[in-house]
Amino acid sequence: MLALPWTCLALLSLGYGMALAYGHLGGFAALSVVLLLIAGFAVRQQRLALVRYLGHGLFVVLALALAIHWLPGFYNGRVIDPQRFTNDAVPFSMYLNLDKPLIGFWLLLACPWIMRRRSLPMIAYATVLSMALSAVLALGGALLLGVIGWAPKWPEHAWLWLLNNLLLVTLVEEALFRGYLQGGLTRCFERLPHGANLALLLASILFGLAHAGAGWQWVLLASLAGIGYGLAYRFGGLAAAIATHFGLNLLHFGLFTYPMLAG
Repeated sequence: MLALPWTCLALLSLGYGMALAYGHLGGFAALSVVLLLIAGFAVRQQRLALVRYLGHGLFVVLALALAIHWLPGFYNGRVIDPQRFTNDAVPFSMYLNLDKPLIGFWLLLACPWIMRRRSLPMIAYATVLSMALSAVLALGGALLLGVIGWAPKWPEHAWLWLLNNLLLVTLVEEALFRGYLQGGLTRCFERLPHGANLALLLASILFGLAHAGAGWQWVLLASLAGIGYGLAYRFGGLAAAIATHFGLNLLHFGLFTYPMLAG
């Protein structure tokens, strides 16, 4: 576990160094990195509680701004032009985002406590059961609501989607919503009755609200899926939460209308 932050830092430096070399980063991106470093140092110091709280507050603001692409200096290239994977689907396009992954790297480096140690059998057990629950709640709910239909497929750009969804979407979102929010709230609520359940529920609702742009149906469905991801995190750690989230996304992409039915 001690080697993990240095491995992440090396991968971060390599990836963003290549992005800079190929012109996908501008000078203003350094401002985001500097502010994240300040937040990280504030969070990691142990002497002043107020400074830690301010560091977490700064990170939350930066995470929100990075997630919705408000901060300058990141030139996110479109790698899939708008297209319909099936005739009845809403057109889908995809960008390789360089800003949002900074959230995940910061969490792994500044908050190593989000990496809860679990045995490999426990990770596998939690993933299988949580994915089954998430599929029933989210995909079953989506079928009942009429926002997706049965549509098995494997489009030309599927492998690119797969890598992007695993490394730049699922890992970041689970590190934030399960590791940071659910894990942090669990620590805060540890003396409350059912504090862990409350933390899981709040993190799931916040995850659902993050999908508000797609409509109330997706807020509900994402919140239900978040319950499954939260259970995976509780019993199998971050690896199980990532695997569950990615597995559900893969089922949605490969077997059902993606991203959703048109009109």
